[in-house]
Amino acid sequence: MNNSQKSFLNWSGGKDSALTLYKLLHSSEFEVACLLTSISKKYQRISMHGVRVDLLEIQAEHIGLPLVKMEIPDMPSMEVYEEAMRNSMMNLKQQGILTSVFGDIFLEDLRAYREAKLAELDIRSVFPLWNQPTKELIREFLDLGFKTITTCVNSNFLDQSFVGRVIDEDFLKDLPSHVDPCGEHGEFHTFVYDGPIFHKPVEFELGEVIMRNYAAPQTEDDSDQCFSDKKEEPKENGFWYCDLIPI
Repeated sequence: MNNSQKSFLNWSGGKDSALTLYKLLHSSEFEVACLLTSISKKYQRISMHGVRVDLLEIQAEHIGLPLVKMEIPDMPSMEVYEEAMRNSMMNLKQQGILTSVFGDIFLEDLRAYREAKLAELDIRSVFPLWNQPTKELIREFLDLGFKTITTCVNSNFLDQSFVGRVIDEDFLKDLPSHVDPCGEHGEFHTFVYDGPIFHKPVEFELGEVIMRNYAAPQTEDDSDQCFSDKKEEPKENGFWYCDLIPI
């Protein structure tokens, strides 16, 4: 008898999501029913990561799991965001999917927020990477054979040269000491295109690099696809984006 928990993974397309999925697929405790990704309705790209929906769909196809896309407005209010998430959660719950999995590592406030919101809907929250040293996680990720590229970097932490780069030994050596190697504080975001969870690699070419400025910081980290803890600050944040074009 299969006693595994039917679960959905909050999927950003990035490295923490991919490593989390790898662990889920090698666990008898969870059955991954689908990937859930929030999409900018206006731009048709993964929220904050800036990756085209076309590439997201190819990624999910090459992994072999159903993809659930949740469209949200550009820069939504807290109320709009939470309503969209609540509707998505209820739809999944009606399908008997009662466990929500995240790739968060050590953002305590964000975890507490997620757990509280999902508890209101009687949905369990699970964090397989929680409190693990990020230097060890990025090493495990690379040693497993995953390949990922930065698609967005926060200009408060990194300059333009870090966007559109494959994460490898040279990338890690070049990171300033104050930047988390997994970008857990939103320093950078990624797109995973190959590794042990893929049937075949996702092919793409590099497009243009642009800068976008936001009046308040985006709180969606590499796994933040479900209930975002949005806190406004007065300063403006700039983000470098590198477009990835499907081949």
